[in-house]
Amino acid sequence: MPTIVDIAVSNPAFSTLVTAVSAAGLVETLQSPGPFTVFAPTDDAFAKLPPGTIQTLVQNIPQLTRILTFHVASGKFTKDDLAKMGIITSIEGSPIKIDCSDGFEVKNATVVAADIEADNGIIHVIDTVILMG
Repeated sequence: MPTIVDIAVSNPAFSTLVTAVSAAGLVETLQSPGPFTVFAPTDDAFAKLPPGTIQTLVQNIPQLTRILTFHVASGKFTKDDLAKMGIITSIEGSPIKIDCSDGFEVKNATVVAADIEADNGIIHVIDTVILMG
């Protein structure tokens, strides 16, 4: 079974995410056994950020790393698992609110594809980049 990184690299909708993960030096981490739950923003999600944000983040690796690790939690959690939890803590250290009362939302993002199984975890595709705070 492919890893989280393998799935992201093979999907053209994740090209910005793959570039950001590479720039932040997180590829090796996300290829490790984990397991991880990843809330993966699509290219369209990154495109919603203000103009120049991605370029600024690529030049500020600590901030980029912090934002990317906010999209990852330790453990393998399906939509059903997350619905029961209500909140999960990211590997960045901040809580992420989960709301499955009407669809599947992670903080301010809608999950557009849930429960994509990987060898080292699970991916939930989101339509917005989530930020701490």
